[in-house]
Amino acid sequence: MADFKKALEGVLKAEGGYVNDPDDTGGETYKGVSRRFNSKWQGWVLVDLLKQKANFPANLDYNDELQKHVADLYEQNYWDRVSGDDIANQEIAESIFDFAVNAGVKTSSRLAQTCVEAKADGVIGANTIIKINNANTDLFIATFALLKISRYIAICEGKPVNRKYFFGWVRRAMGG
Repeated sequence: MADFKKALEGVLKAEGGYVNDPDDTGGETYKGVSRRFNSKWQGWVLVDLLKQKANFPANLDYNDELQKHVADLYEQNYWDRVSGDDIANQEIAESIFDFAVNAGVKTSSRLAQTCVEAKADGVIGANTIIKINNANTDLFIATFALLKISRYIAICEGKPVNRKYFFGWVRRAMGG
C-alpha cells in the first residue's frame, strides 16, 4: 500500500514555503495551506507568532510543532479522503493526493474515477479502489495528467489572472 510520508514529501516540495501572493485565491499560504480556506487551522497561530521573530519566514521550517500541524492537515483532509492508504501503487496514490491538494478532493477523485471508468461521484470508495489497484500504472498516470491539464486550461479560461500559474501547474501535473 502507498506511503503517506513519501507522498507528503512530493506535495511539500511542489507547494513550497510561505507565500502571500495577492493574485492567489487562497491568499496567504504556508506549504500550500491557505489561510483563506483553512482559517481555523492551528498552524496559523504559530505562523503569526513566528512572524514576530527573527528570520521570518525561514524560521517557520524549523518549528517542529508547525511541521506536525502541516502533516496532520494533509493526512486528514486530503490523503485519508482520497483513500491513499488503500491504493497499492505509490505513483498513482501520489498523483491523486497531489492533485487533491492542488485542486480539491472531489475534483481529484472524479478525475481518478474517470481514468478507471468508475462512477465519477467524487468519493473514492471500495469500487474505485479495486479499479485503481487493477489499473495499468502508465496509462493511469498519462490519462490523469491529461485530465489535470484540461482542468487547468478551464481554470485559466475562467479566470485569466491564473494564467501566470499555468506552466507551473502543467509541470506539476507531469510529475516534475
